[in-house]
Amino acid sequence: MKPIVQISLDVTSIDEALAIAKIAVEAGVDWLEAGTPLLLGEGLHAVAKLREAFPNHPIIADLKTMDGGYLEAEMMAKAGATHVVVMGVACPATVRAVVKAARTYGIKVMGDILAAADPVACAQALEANGVDYVIVHTGFDERGEDPARSPFDHLHDVVKAVSVPVQAVGGLSIDQAAEMPSHGAPLVVVGAPLVIDRKEFRASTEPDELRHILQQLVAKVKSQEV
Repeated sequence: MKPIVQISLDVTSIDEALAIAKIAVEAGVDWLEAGTPLLLGEGLHAVAKLREAFPNHPIIADLKTMDGGYLEAEMMAKAGATHVVVMGVACPATVRAVVKAARTYGIKVMGDILAAADPVACAQALEANGVDYVIVHTGFDERGEDPARSPFDHLHDVVKAVSVPVQAVGGLSIDQAAEMPSHGAPLVVVGAPLVIDRKEFRASTEPDELRHILQQLVAKVKSQEV
């Protein structure tokens, strides 16, 4: 697939999310993610507001679903999400329930392998159960305790093991994120390292600076299209 640039709106209020999303769209970002902090702070109303403001952009709801898969996916689809996230360490029945709801409502499923004991096997199981994308994710807390950890720990093995598109997230620099298509991960996502303060979930980048950074990122990623 052609490279895609996604921004994770990891803030806790709709107003902040909409402000950042506006800048991101102006800079050429393709997909908007309602990050987990935003969903915790504002619920599905955040997805609905993003859909209202950006009617033509894909919107990912980063639910990190662990149970109740059909209902959670259904709720986000009805609110306007085009993609939902299920955890690979969830019960396989939950993954299948999310996929079933996605097929019913015409949306896509991203399977996150965060915390999997065997990342490659987890990614393969997610694909076997019908997810459309696999996320190679190194967690915020995990990196906090061990800064050396990154998606590169498992990325190349996962890319070789699955046929669905792969996304890598967690602690990557802007330059590293921009190079992800060359590593077999065409779904480029930027979030917490760019727009979130290290200690607080709040926007930490001035609008003009954010716009400039995102424009450069988009240009670099899109230059890798073949």
